[in-house]
Amino acid sequence: QVQLLESGGGLVQAGGSLRLSCAASGRTIRNRVMGWFRQAPGKERKFVAGFSRSGDNTGYEDSVKGRFTISRDNAKNTVYLQMNSLKPEDTAVYYCAARRFEGVSGSYYYTEVNDYDYWGQGTQVTVSS
Repeated sequence: QVQLLESGGGLVQAGGSLRLSCAASGRTIRNRVMGWFRQAPGKERKFVAGFSRSGDNTGYEDSVKGRFTISRDNAKNTVYLQMNSLKPEDTAVYYCAARRFEGVSGSYYYTEVNDYDYWGQGTQVTVSS
């Protein structure tokens, strides 16, 4: 089992930056697919960014490409989402997610809610105009 705890959300003006953290416990995040999703009020939970198991392949939702960066520190068992040039439409609850362990390497990342097995409680990001 993997427990995930997000932090780093808050209120920021348009054009500003935030760095979200996802601290994992219970199991290592090494060689495990990880991702970030977000959900605005009245909207479905949507993929934002993700890693493959090996970490050599990342993917981003089109609207955040060039603005958001996913990274991880295996020694700290933590995944990050650096968010720059924030826009009001980025306002949402952001969730960290992990897929079950499948092997030591892999080139795929996953973009659907049902692709993931473990979820954090979320952290609120609000971007004002």
